[in-house]
Amino acid sequence: MNQILFFAGLREQAGEESIELDVNGRSIGELKQTLSSRYAIDKVKESMAAVNEEFVQDEEIIKEGDTIAFIPPVSGG
Repeated sequence: MNQILFFAGLREQAGEESIELDVNGRSIGELKQTLSSRYAIDKVKESMAAVNEEFVQDEEIIKEGDTIAFIPPVSGG
């Protein structure tokens, strides 16, 4: 099982701070697709991802027990 954490606007879209899913063996890109289609979290596709507190690319393969965090792009002025 894996814990998926949402930050900022993603948390609002998801309606939860975190969820648990079994995504062992999937890539971050595949997880983004799942979250976008199943949970209607659209901005996750543009978000940065971290696995166990280290930023990763969409090709990263998720392992059992990994914690995945999604951080949306931030704009400011």
